[in-house]
Amino acid sequence: MPCYHKFMSTFLCSLLFYSLCLTLTCSAESSGGITLDFFHRDSRHSPSYDPSSTRFQRLRHAFDRSLSRKSWLTAALHSTSTKALVGPISRVGYEYLMKIKVGTPPVEQIAITDTGSDLTWIQCNPCIHCYNQTLPLFDPSRSLSYRPVSCGSHHCTASSGSCGSKNTCQYEFRAADGSYSYGELATETLTFDGGVSFPNMAFGCGRENGYPISISTASGIVGLGAGSTSIINQLKKSIGGKFSYCLTLRDSNATSKISFGGSAVVAGPKVVSTPLLWNSADTFHYLILEGLSVGRERVGGVNVGSFNEGNTIIDSATTLSFVPDEMYNKVEAALKDAVKGERVEDPQKEFGLCYKKGGGFRSSPPITAHFKNADVVLAQESIFLEVEKGIVCFTLLPSHLEDFAIFGNLHQMDYRIGFDLEKRQVNFLPTDCSTSQ
Repeated sequence: MPCYHKFMSTFLCSLLFYSLCLTLTCSAESSGGITLDFFHRDSRHSPSYDPSSTRFQRLRHAFDRSLSRKSWLTAALHSTSTKALVGPISRVGYEYLMKIKVGTPPVEQIAITDTGSDLTWIQCNPCIHCYNQTLPLFDPSRSLSYRPVSCGSHHCTASSGSCGSKNTCQYEFRAADGSYSYGELATETLTFDGGVSFPNMAFGCGRENGYPISISTASGIVGLGAGSTSIINQLKKSIGGKFSYCLTLRDSNATSKISFGGSAVVAGPKVVSTPLLWNSADTFHYLILEGLSVGRERVGGVNVGSFNEGNTIIDSATTLSFVPDEMYNKVEAALKDAVKGERVEDPQKEFGLCYKKGGGFRSSPPITAHFKNADVVLAQESIFLEVEKGIVCFTLLPSHLEDFAIFGNLHQMDYRIGFDLEKRQVNFLPTDCSTSQ
């Protein structure tokens, strides 16, 4: 009898917890959405924040990550391997983090948020090889809602998974730089701050994971890509394929925000919208960039006739923006005519147009990115940055690829940017993200 009562007690507790999860999920659908804190890895709110590093050191590291990320994106776009494109892992190319909870009962994890990845994955116990992370590894044996995915399931097919022992689906990702994650594909309950839970979410339970250098803080990745395994598409019925974010300047005391569902709707008289397109590499979010303006003069344009699938990736994990060489050269020439000050070289040889901060330099004319049907004026603070003490540099770089661009997070600052995967559009609303809730 004692064993029976113990079993019934455990069963009833489990049933109560599942009922609670279902109730919270329904409330998420009816309340209109979710808004969460979203913090830059170098912000004071981040567990990765290193107070001993200088602002210039943090910037240079972000620039280096941008160049690595750009190289990886270029390789991914030209890859013939479908597997390499399903849930890509970039070389320490993460910039923003968020907290999620996984399992039943929920266990907190800190995950990289990446618009260039699809599959969400975290490190799991027992682990054959894992990099160091701040929080304990997730243990699926302690979760009541963990379910391995079978080899024949649509989740396994979408993730290009292989068949392991006991007919369980195994996922595998490896990047050219040596980043990798192998493990079991499963479904689990994901819970966001505020207690809103979503059951049966496909994710990767990583048993072997590695990065070329330690990233220490993050437990894994939350995939915000356009592919079928991203949480945006998995939660399509609940959030309508909508998410948005509002990025503060990295030195701000305020946190950035990320929203899902009804809370992610970006509307108002100042909103501009551009089509959201898919390319052969369907993980990424593509826009059509038609040109750039310096002040009122449109100086950089591309032939967009062949770009029905988009020529620009909008990416949260790349700091800098990259534009085709011809476009960059025209913009740089116009800035040389418009900007007054003493020209200097970038000591690190990364940027092509730099000035001495105290040499009569005055701020740049406005620069506008002309996306199809949407003109986006870049935040003034993001155009020229002080990259070394006393040296300011122009933060757009040539992509060294014909008609290919990346719109990085630095130039997305102080816009509320809404992605609608069902209407296939991106909305931009000028917003003071430090005060936006």
